Amino acid sequence: MTNLPKQFLDEMQEILGDEFEDFLKSYDEPKTTGLRLNTMKMDKDKLLNLDLFQLSEIPWAEEGFYYDEKIDRPGKNPLHESGAYYLQEPSAMSVVPKLDIQEGDKVLDLCAAPGGKSTYILSKLNNTGLLVSNEINPIRIKALGENLERFGAKNCIVTNTDSASLKKVFNGYFDKIVIDAPCSGQGMFRKDEVAIKDWSFSKVLECQSIQREIIRDGFQMLSKGGTLVYSTCTFSKEENEVVINEFISENDNAKLVLMERLWPHKIKGEGHFVAKIEKTSEEDCNTKKLKVKPLSKEVKDYKDFEKKFLNIEIKGNFSIKGENLYLLPDKCPDTKKLKVLRNGLHLGTLKKNRFEPSHAFSHYLTIEQVKNFENLDVNDERAKEYLRGNTLKTDKSRGWVLVTIEGIPVGWGKESNGILKNHYPKGLRINYN
Repeated sequence: MTNLPKQFLDEMQEILGDEFEDFLKSYDEPKTTGLRLNTMKMDKDKLLNLDLFQLSEIPWAEEGFYYDEKIDRPGKNPLHESGAYYLQEPSAMSVVPKLDIQEGDKVLDLCAAPGGKSTYILSKLNNTGLLVSNEINPIRIKALGENLERFGAKNCIVTNTDSASLKKVFNGYFDKIVIDAPCSGQGMFRKDEVAIKDWSFSKVLECQSIQREIIRDGFQMLSKGGTLVYSTCTFSKEENEVVINEFISENDNAKLVLMERLWPHKIKGEGHFVAKIEKTSEEDCNTKKLKVKPLSKEVKDYKDFEKKFLNIEIKGNFSIKGENLYLLPDKCPDTKKLKVLRNGLHLGTLKKNRFEPSHAFSHYLTIEQVKNFENLDVNDERAKEYLRGNTLKTDKSRGWVLVTIEGIPVGWGKESNGILKNHYPKGLRINYN
């Protein structure tokens, strides 16, 4: 508390008045920690019946739970690697529910890394519609890609560009847009001492300038009747109410639906700001549908793999980039003018006369959709052995095998003569102590 910047404290006292002392006391309390269930892979009853953590429900997110960081370590649990849940600060879970996402919606997450909002959106879409998950920072986008991959969705395009470039392709296109704007991070002061050291009022003004540009571009990509939700994890009026009120006053077709703050002395969560805006007029939509060339001979090796190892037939539009095979989202937009890191679901690679399934494909499938699986108990040491990258002993020779934990896919193995060779990606392997 003594390390908090004086200028920040003066502003908080002005905003909060009689509540200022209660606000200060909240900094002596522990930070809040939460996890959010991936409902595409596991339901609430199953998670609770496993009795892995001391969970309590988060009131504003039906998929969200508090956990006690001093007791529980869900990030080290093998189920985390299966994509069964995502670790997310509880207040941040308040944003996506305000979008009121419906299956089939076209959604943009404009500032997506590390993936908390995007993974939540994917759960709501339930493998329908489309999510364009964008991150301008080329370093932060790696974590975004890994988190999206674990959630196992096919209907996601990952882009690495700025809002102005996106606007040229997606004018008037999206039903829902979320902007978790870059901010000065005051709401994270209790959680992160680095955020305190990095803060300055000049950073506030710098972020405000970026925020004004992003919300203007984002709104232009919204269709009539669409919803834009703007959020920050800061208390600064300049980055919150000022940005929103200026934007509303400058745009007759923007209707402010709600604007609220989450304060750490009032709720069990860190500081957050959320505003919901509706668009009342139509934009000319210039987004073109991708023209897809049908592939048959080119995907023969994949189809051979499918017949031998899967219980389903994957239908839809395929795309080949180099030796990589993708399943494109339904009604895929033409994104050739953008820097695209992933266009739909990466199925695998087409080697010479054979197909090798990708890690992303393992997360998309269910245990019922494969002919061969090796199911591990979450408390079985073999689950950790697999995630370390070690081989597993079996008593069969089945070829490609989907490794699952509590019935949820976590990766591939290739089995021969009672040995399951590990195909868990080297960059994701965990050194369990």
